[in-house]
Amino acid sequence: MHDSIRFSPDFTWGVATSAYQVEGAFDADGKGPSIWDSFSHNAANIKDGSNGDVACDHYHRYREDVGIMAGLGVDAYRFSMAWSRVQPLGHGAWNEKGFDFYARLLDALQEKGIAPHLTLYHWDLPQGLQDAGGWLARDTAFRFGDYAQEVARRFGDRLASIATHNEPWCTANLGYGNAQFAPGVSDARQALQVSHHLLLSHGLAMGAMRSVASQAALGIVLNQWTSDPATGSTADRALAELEWARSVQWFMDPIFKGRYPELALRAHGADAPQVNAGDFDIIRQPLDFLGVNYYFRHFASAETPPRTAPCALGTTDMGWEIYPQGLTELLLKLKGEYALPPIYITENGMASADTVDGGQVTDTDRISFVRQHLAALQAAIDAGVDVRGYFLWSLLDNFEWNSGYAKRFGIVHVDYATQQRTPKASALWYRDFVAAQRGQRHAA
Repeated sequence: MHDSIRFSPDFTWGVATSAYQVEGAFDADGKGPSIWDSFSHNAANIKDGSNGDVACDHYHRYREDVGIMAGLGVDAYRFSMAWSRVQPLGHGAWNEKGFDFYARLLDALQEKGIAPHLTLYHWDLPQGLQDAGGWLARDTAFRFGDYAQEVARRFGDRLASIATHNEPWCTANLGYGNAQFAPGVSDARQALQVSHHLLLSHGLAMGAMRSVASQAALGIVLNQWTSDPATGSTADRALAELEWARSVQWFMDPIFKGRYPELALRAHGADAPQVNAGDFDIIRQPLDFLGVNYYFRHFASAETPPRTAPCALGTTDMGWEIYPQGLTELLLKLKGEYALPPIYITENGMASADTVDGGQVTDTDRISFVRQHLAALQAAIDAGVDVRGYFLWSLLDNFEWNSGYAKRFGIVHVDYATQQRTPKASALWYRDFVAAQRGQRHAA
């Protein structure tokens, strides 16, 4: 079953979650409110009217969850820290009880030999900072630098890696561009200014963490996709090029080239962000790694109504086209345009309408999805892309942002009424796949 896919002996195999989606305990032990607490407490913002107050109760059940990871035999766990759990207002006093939780989690991972990969920001800004302007305020970038420095000072020698941000594209475009995500703003100009402040905060955080000689590898996690023209028409090709510029290059060019892409700047016109002198020098910090999250491609059609992607392999429960070869194409395109550090696939997975039947969850579509994407990843590595690891999204079914609990991305099923965890067929497949790779590891 696994014979045709072969990765290097030192390749990292992991699973991933994020704080707001799994932790729950939204006001426990001195935690301050985040923008996702505020946003989800307005039931109209979430499709099933739910919120993340309890979620998977990982805050209280982390030992059980680490035990599940150990049973899967994974090398690594990618998770995020809730900023308002460790600094309730996003500035000022630190909350020792919050830091204690993450210290206990690190202890549990260490006991099982699982390497911790931390993300500092996975969308849950302290409400105290939102009240002072949020990411639209330039000062928030400096507060993020302070937070990053404190986390690196405390935990830098215990973490395999620290990513500054998870998917700043989403924070800017879904949080400020179309109001789907917290804080629920719909303003194109604000979205672009927020994207700049996120990049600035990334650069400030990188410098701040290096100033305390953090031992962890430092980087950022970006959600990316290729953009394919629907037809060979000039209009479709131009639209595909613009999408690449305003989504992928918009975040990559400042980090790797110290500027915004000209094509996107022209398209944004008067909405383009205000950039202060020296900002790109701050943003353009060398990365120890780049995290890439891949779920689907973009399909560019200038027609009205636009043509839709063929979806030859079907769609996920999110309605996203399953397009594994896009991962190969994306990585090769990035390699062609940028001087890249080592890459980790920090998220890849699918939502599926999973149900427990006789104590089992038979999610064969997810197994197929992951296997096809691993084959696509192997093709990119064979073509010379330096990819060091893969994190399957997600360990657990969880609070899927504005979809609430209606969408299940986990390889472990969660019954939210009882918090019972049931490993799905995909979890057992992944366990066996990783073991098979290790078998080769011992033979190598």
